[in-house]
Amino acid sequence: MIKSSEHANTRRIAGNIFKGSLGNLIEWYDWYVYAAFAVYFSTEFFPQGDTTSQLLNTAAIFAVGFLMRPLGSLLLGRYADRYGRRAALTLSITIMACGSLVIAVTPSYQTIGIFAPIILVLARLLQGLSLGGEYGTSATYLSEMANTGRRGFYSSFQYVTLVAGQMIALGVQIILQLSLNETEMRAWGWRIPFVIGALGALTVLWLRRTMDESEQYNKMDKDDKEKAGTIRALMKYPKAVLTVVGLTLGGTVAFYTYTTYLQKFMVNSVGLNKELVSLINFVALLIFVILQPLAGMLSDRIGRRPLLMCFGIFGTILTVPIFLLMRQSHSAIAAFLLMLLGLIIVTGYTSINAIVKAELFPTEIRALGVGLPYGLTVAIFGGTAEFVALWFKSIGSESLFFYYVAICIFISFIVYWRMGESSKRSYIEAELKAENN
Repeated sequence: MIKSSEHANTRRIAGNIFKGSLGNLIEWYDWYVYAAFAVYFSTEFFPQGDTTSQLLNTAAIFAVGFLMRPLGSLLLGRYADRYGRRAALTLSITIMACGSLVIAVTPSYQTIGIFAPIILVLARLLQGLSLGGEYGTSATYLSEMANTGRRGFYSSFQYVTLVAGQMIALGVQIILQLSLNETEMRAWGWRIPFVIGALGALTVLWLRRTMDESEQYNKMDKDDKEKAGTIRALMKYPKAVLTVVGLTLGGTVAFYTYTTYLQKFMVNSVGLNKELVSLINFVALLIFVILQPLAGMLSDRIGRRPLLMCFGIFGTILTVPIFLLMRQSHSAIAAFLLMLLGLIIVTGYTSINAIVKAELFPTEIRALGVGLPYGLTVAIFGGTAEFVALWFKSIGSESLFFYYVAICIFISFIVYWRMGESSKRSYIEAELKAENN
C-alpha cells in the first residue's frame, strides 16, 4: 500500500513537471525561432544593405527583447508569489502566443515601410515580457514540485526543455531548408515557424490550466500571500540577490554565445553553409539536452558547487582557444567537436542554476527572487552577447569578443568560489523540515 502511494506521488510529480516543462519548451521555441530564422527575415524587415548590417539590426532587436525580461520577471514574479505559480505560468504562455502570432503576420518593409521594424520590436517586447516571467516562475515551480534528494534532477528539466525548444526551432529550420529554396525561405517560409509557435502555445495554455499548484505555495497563509512578491520583501535578502547576479553573469553570456551566436559565427567567420551549420547545431544540442538531467542527478549526490566550479574554471581557460581553433580550422567536424566541448563546459551552469537560485529564497519571495536579478543580468549581458560579438566583428576585432566571454565567466567563478554549497542551506528543505516538526 505504501509503495502504491509512493508510486502515485511520483507519477503526480512527474506529470506536473512535464506540464510545466512543456510550456517552458514552447516559450523558448518561440524565443529561439527569432534567432534561428534571422538570417532569412532580416531582409524583410529592414532596408537593403550588406548582410552583416541587417544581421546587426535583427541582433539589436533580439537584445531589445531582453530589456523587457526584467520587467516580466518583476510583474510575473510578483504575480506568482502572490497568486500562485500555475496562474503566472498560464499568463506567460498566453503573452508569448500573442507575440509570435504578431511576427508571423507582419508585412515586410517593402510593403509597409518603417512600420515593419516597429511592429517587430513591439512583438519582441511582448515575448521578452513573457520569457522574463517564465524563467523565475518555472524555476520556482520545478524546484518546489520536486521531492527531496531529486531536486537537482527535476529542476534540470528547465534547461532540457529550454534547449529542446531551440532544437525544435532548428529542426523546423532544417525541414524548411530541405523543402523550400532560398528565395521562398526569405519571402514567406520564415513565417511558418512563428505560426507553429503560436498554435503550440495555445495547446500548452490548456495543459497548464490542469496542473497542480505547488504545495509550498498552498501552505502559505492568506496574510503571507498578500505580503508576498514585493521589492521591499526582496531587499531583505541582498546577499542572495547579488549571488544570483554573480552566478548568472558568466553562465548567461556563455550560454547565448554557444547556442545563439555560434550559429552565425560558423556561417560568417568559419565559412560553413547555413544548412550544414543547422545540422551541426542540432546534433550538438541534442547531446547537450541529454547531459542536463545527468548533471542534475550528479548535483544531488555531490552538491551544486562542484559543477559550478568546473564551469568557471574550464570556461575561463578554454573559451578563447575554442573560438580561435574553430575559426582557423574551417572544418565542419572541428566546428562540431569544439561546439560540443563548449556545451559540455556550460552544462556545469545550465543543469543546476535553477535549483541553486531557488534554494536561496523563502517561498513568499522565491519567484521574484529567482527571476528579477536573473532577468536584469540576462538583459544586460546575455541579451547583448550576440550584438557585442557582431559589433566587434564589424570593427574588425572579432577576437576581443572571445576574451570578453572568458572574463565574464571568470567573474562568476569568483562568486562560485565564495558562495558555498546552496543545497546545505536550502530554504526549500528548511521550510519542509519546519513543517514536519
